[in-house]
Amino acid sequence: MELLELSMLELAAKLSAGEVSSVEATRACLDRVAKVDAKVRAFLKVDEAGALAAAEASDARRKQGAPKGPLDGVPIGLKDIFLTEGLETTCGSKILKGFIPPYDGTAVKLLKGAGLPIVGKLNQDEFAMGSSNESSAFFPCHNPWDLSRTPGGSSGGSAAAVAAREVFGSLGTDTGGSIRQPAALTNLVGLKPTYGRVSRFGVIAFASSLDQVGPMCRTVADTAALLQVIARHDPNDSTSADVPAPDYLAGLEGGVRGLTLGLPKEYFLPGMDPEVEASVRAAAKALEAQGARIVEISLPHTKYALATYYLLAPAEASSNLARYDGVRFGHRAKDAKGLRELYSKSREEGFGPEVKRRIMLGTYALSAGYYDAYYLKAQKVRTLIRQDFTQAFEKVDAILTPSSPTPAFKLGEKVDDPLAMYLMDVFTLPCNLAGLPGLSVPCGFTKAGLPIGLQLMGKPFDEARLLQIARAYEREHDFSRRAPPL
Repeated sequence: MELLELSMLELAAKLSAGEVSSVEATRACLDRVAKVDAKVRAFLKVDEAGALAAAEASDARRKQGAPKGPLDGVPIGLKDIFLTEGLETTCGSKILKGFIPPYDGTAVKLLKGAGLPIVGKLNQDEFAMGSSNESSAFFPCHNPWDLSRTPGGSSGGSAAAVAAREVFGSLGTDTGGSIRQPAALTNLVGLKPTYGRVSRFGVIAFASSLDQVGPMCRTVADTAALLQVIARHDPNDSTSADVPAPDYLAGLEGGVRGLTLGLPKEYFLPGMDPEVEASVRAAAKALEAQGARIVEISLPHTKYALATYYLLAPAEASSNLARYDGVRFGHRAKDAKGLRELYSKSREEGFGPEVKRRIMLGTYALSAGYYDAYYLKAQKVRTLIRQDFTQAFEKVDAILTPSSPTPAFKLGEKVDDPLAMYLMDVFTLPCNLAGLPGLSVPCGFTKAGLPIGLQLMGKPFDEARLLQIARAYEREHDFSRRAPPL
């Protein structure tokens, strides 16, 4: 267990010094999965043979003095939304059960190219649609801090696996908060990079103008190191930005002296958990004590963000999920009479209730007669939300908010109330609508011992600044060393 308490970079240092092997670290992860995952349910698929083979190859490279990179040999996990050659990829859905991709997605290829063994595929809300991991077609994931509660979603398995010390880090995706919200609920650092910073090629699409890939780790430095591996321009992704990534670790210890940080008044709402608000305001004061200037700002169109998101994201989902028709891949209904029945039966049997709800919402918003009233209007409001941020960043270097309005809630608590579930993303989704980078860093615990997250939002492609601010806070409040009572 001592080995599993190391951060990714601490393990990398020991691998480099020859004090431990990648096979030992990978075997420790696999043993931990065998020991605790029946309770946590973070994994949908464990790839023992593939992970150990990658670890052996890493050890051989280290012996020859030719590692592929600083994280060569560090075992990680992947949300089951990433295409992995030869390894089942379901996106948490029955419609893709048994689907074996013929190639790796770009992020997966980059991880393998840097020598990181992939322990397996992690649980998630079906097609990344959800905030609690309860819409997974297979089973809900549990929060290692309290097994009766959600780890958040949709990247719940990615968060739970790292928090439970089953892997050293993971990749998730974030369409409206699906990295930052579960990171906040499980005491992790989670980063949604700027839209276009990380390739989406080989990531199963939910809402293509909002989806973004990012790291979920126990420390800020690990998050920076993992982002370094995957932040590359990719000609296979037409939305990938050709903007060179800086050295994210180089400026990590730069501190916050001289920075101006904004607290938006719209993000401190009546009804949010008082312990969350107190922790976030205390974190702002702590950064002020380190030399940052804290100012109140306004993002006036924030109140429209939730409605805007739940028009645009389902509209894009209804278009993206049209490919699951029972013809080319995935689940095919038996005994269907004719093409129309094959389509409807395959989708009826393959999609879960939350996915069906969003497809219907999106199809309605895009239908003739409603397109202008709903979808087009939502696009215009999205522009106003982006302009709010642009104006705010003329005065501040970054924005501080809560990551989630409450700590982890009980499994089953919101499952019959979609609106209450959607409200869990109220602080994270404006960032996706504006295409900005957002980061959640642990900032305390409730009296009941549940983690709380502080969200930082920054200017486009300014991930290095967010990591620097998060590190300044982490340096004096290192919650990452606390482990769940599993």
